[in-house]
Order: sequence, then C-alpha cells, then structure tokens
Amino acid sequence: MTASLPWDRTALPRLKPRSPQSHKGHYGHLLVVGGSRGMAGAVALAGMAALRSGAGLVTLAVPREVQPVVAAIEPAYMVWPLECDGQGRLTPQATEQLGPLLERATAVALGPGLGRSDALNELVRRLYLQVELPLVLDADGLNALAAQGVPEGAPAARVLTPHPGEFARLARVATAEIARDRPGLAWRFACRYRLTLVLKGHRSVVCDPDHVSENLTGNPGMATGGSGDVLTGVVGALLAQGLPPYPAARLAVFVHGKAGDLAAAELGQVAMTASDLLEFLAPAWQSLAE
Repeated sequence: MTASLPWDRTALPRLKPRSPQSHKGHYGHLLVVGGSRGMAGAVALAGMAALRSGAGLVTLAVPREVQPVVAAIEPAYMVWPLECDGQGRLTPQATEQLGPLLERATAVALGPGLGRSDALNELVRRLYLQVELPLVLDADGLNALAAQGVPEGAPAARVLTPHPGEFARLARVATAEIARDRPGLAWRFACRYRLTLVLKGHRSVVCDPDHVSENLTGNPGMATGGSGDVLTGVVGALLAQGLPPYPAARLAVFVHGKAGDLAAAELGQVAMTASDLLEFLAPAWQSLAE
C-alpha cells in the first residue's frame, strides 16, 4: 500500500547562514496563541523553543489571567493579554484583539495550552480560515479542528502536528488503523486537505501532497508532557524565518528529536522533561552546523 507514496530521499533542509549585517527583523516574528488557567507552561515552552530555533521575535498571545505567569517564565519573548472567560480561557473577542499582532507576525503557532470550549472551537476555525500567514496547529488547536471537521482550504500554508490519538479524531479513523498504515494514512490526509502533516511517534511521519518522509531521531524519553509544545515552537520559528512548510516541518522534527537524543545521552530517558529539550536545542542546531 505504501510503495507508491512519494518518499523523500533528499538531504535534510538547512537554514541559510546568517549575514553579519543582519538584525532581528531578518529572522521573522512568530505569534504563539495559547495558554489557559493551569496550562500556562505549554505556551511558554513553545515560545522558548521558537527563540532557541532562530526566530528574531516571539510574541505570546494569552488569556489576561495567565499573562503575568507566562511573562515571568522567560524575559526574551513578549506577552500580550487577551480577553478570557471565567475559566481562564480565550473568548471570541480575542479573535479581533489578535488583529494588530497578526499584522506584525510572519507566522503563527496555535494551540499549546489553549484549553477546550465551544468558543475556542470557533476561534480556531476562524483563524484557520482567515489568517493569511503560515500557521502550525497542535494540542487543543487540533482538538478544536477535530470537533468541527478540518476545513478544506486555507489562505496560506497549514502545518498540523498530531499524535496518533489526535490524528484519529481528525481523520475519523480508529487508532488501530493508524498503526497498520501510518505513512499512507498521513499522506492521504495531507492530500485531501492540501496541508503539511507531522504524525508524531516512533519514526514520525512528515508529509505533504508531494513528499513523505520518516524521521529517525528521537527516543521514548520524549514521551512526556510539553514535548509537543516544544516541537510546535520549533516548527513555528522555521516558518517565521521563511522556510516552506514541508521543509520547515521536516527540519524541525529532526532537530527536536536530536535534542531529545542528546538529552537522553546525558540525563537518561526516564528523567527527561520538556524543559530539558529546550536546553539541548542549542547543541542540536550546532550539530547540524558542524
């Protein structure tokens, strides 16, 4: 079944060398939308991962209630408060408040720590259909899409990064069916919705309608809360720097897994946390430069 897939055997994509005359404006501005009461750390992890992956500027748009907590975690990103409900989740009014932030951004990451509600389902759908920037979705951003069905069409590139359970909900298939044909199911989904898909797991599948690849970095120590938020930040940073969606996803998944491998070599798999991945992103990027 998978023999006819467009397997990608080309070399790993690379970022261009940095010019000595460059400044932060040359390396993109990622807007990360997420966070909620009890899940402020998820959006912070995504923002820090984006900074560690070369984004020139990173802004986190979060519910007003958690803005002080998110801002205290990392001084190098900006944090913008949006209207929230009594449960500390973004409200429909947040969509309009994002307008000025979207005008300054070059890419968007949506979903880390977002939470669940009918209002959030509508917010995610509106952003998916209206934002004219590359957009990566993960976590509750994917759950919101699954609740309504993935829109067929968008004004710019879309990258989805589900784990098998999230993909089962998005594709309306059983998890057992995914295990039987991960590359084939992922590729057919990418073709149907004209997007780039990262189906996470052992040998994560990265595909768009024209390419399918399997990633060989990573280890079971990365099966911990927050790991996916870090990946979202890496993908978003590469999109913000101008990489096309499939190369950005492929490179991000490789570097994310490489950071996990370096962390496991020093700390062991059992004790690893998502914060450790942040610390090892720098040597992971350096290993590519070497």
